[in-house]
Amino acid sequence: MDNAPRPPTRPGARLALLAFTQLIVALDYNIVYVALPDITGALGFTAASAQWVVSAYAVGLGGLLLFGGRAVDRLGPRRVFVFGLALYGVASLAGGLAPDAGVLVAARAVQGVGGALLTPATLALIYRGFAEGADRNRALGAWGMAGSAGLAAGSLLGGVLTNYLGWEWVFFVNVPLALAAALAAPRLLPADPPRAAGAGGFDVPGAVLATAGSVLLVLGLASGPEHGWWSVRGAGSLAAGAVLLAALPVVEARTRDPLVPLRLLRTRNLATTMVVIALFQATLGGGYYVLTSYLQPVLGYSALEAGLTFLPLTLVCMAAALKAAPPMLGRWGVRATLAAGMLGTAAGIAVLVAGATSGGGFWTLLPGSVVWGFFGGVAFVALFASAGAGVAPAEQGVASGLASTAKEIGGALGLAVFVGVATAGRAAGGGAPELLDGLHAAGWAIAAVTAVGGLAALALKPPGAERAPQDGPAAPAAEEVAS
Repeated sequence: MDNAPRPPTRPGARLALLAFTQLIVALDYNIVYVALPDITGALGFTAASAQWVVSAYAVGLGGLLLFGGRAVDRLGPRRVFVFGLALYGVASLAGGLAPDAGVLVAARAVQGVGGALLTPATLALIYRGFAEGADRNRALGAWGMAGSAGLAAGSLLGGVLTNYLGWEWVFFVNVPLALAAALAAPRLLPADPPRAAGAGGFDVPGAVLATAGSVLLVLGLASGPEHGWWSVRGAGSLAAGAVLLAALPVVEARTRDPLVPLRLLRTRNLATTMVVIALFQATLGGGYYVLTSYLQPVLGYSALEAGLTFLPLTLVCMAAALKAAPPMLGRWGVRATLAAGMLGTAAGIAVLVAGATSGGGFWTLLPGSVVWGFFGGVAFVALFASAGAGVAPAEQGVASGLASTAKEIGGALGLAVFVGVATAGRAAGGGAPELLDGLHAAGWAIAAVTAVGGLAALALKPPGAERAPQDGPAAPAAEEVAS
């Protein structure tokens, strides 16, 4: 008899809650940026140390995604979802009340930990609660649309809150949002299944290695531009993180119940998805940097004008994620949709770079923004559809954790590399023409790397052509719940 708990009815309300949570997490990527000048003055940050208001969140998020993914599989997605929301809300309250720079940086790191629990929990609830195929594609489209909306709203909401209520409110705003989502979760989300008798424990050595290695890697990437790539914080952290992550498979191979089952890493589709999502996020962050640097230092746009220039890209991305990606996935499959999304994104970035001239502006950037936004929205949904395809329910958390970790590390690495390309050879005090040359070089490099990601997506196997290799007895078939 099947004793697995069934999800509550009202799948639309359930999906709305999961999308709303993705909106909350996405808001924090951009909402802090416009408040940084006020935060710096109020809490005594230096110009160099203020970046840690952003970087501490990235370190906490990127460092604990693997841990969060396995916690979802071991403890249950609803339980981790509610705990992640509670942690996120408490850390946001602490950030708004922070009396000094150290407390704020610590609060931001804890916010990142909350995000590292929420992201795999949310994805696992989508993977488990919506059958693979059309239902799941529509759910991932709504989830992707909410993420795009959060990115779009972050800068605008951050500016309004900072201007009218003070910088503290870019943190306080998360508290009622997280509380509302946590209170709705028990009524809308399925109860976690009971742990099977004899189920494995938690792989503490693997968790320590994965967390420490990921934290050090992201820390090194975030510290390199400020402290120098050959400093202890830069090269030292990168080397230590790489060594720990290299040791992880050795330890996991000897562990009865590993944090990261090695058969998942040997699964061609998941491994390919991790490579492509790292390239996607690397070029996304780099592209946003290039476009922002072009609009403000080169063209002299204000923060508001720059934010409005991003609006068409974001709106088209939201529409594509919600309306275009699900039917494309249903008709073409994940491999063709992802390859088309990545190659189209590369084309959009190339058109945008071509329009970024000294005499350009909103209208010369609009065609590239529309193409980039459309195909970027399609690619984002296809990536996470690929990450969860064919994975057993008991391992959906770690699969989404692996994909999300690749995304965060790729984003940190890409930003560091493309900022280096944009600024290479620029003389101190160089003018707009020299700056524009560097941005063009970085933009063409970003388009080329994105195209490589599109070609890499062709390595995906079609549905049913690959099953995860088994370490022992056959893993149970994915149990899909029709919505």
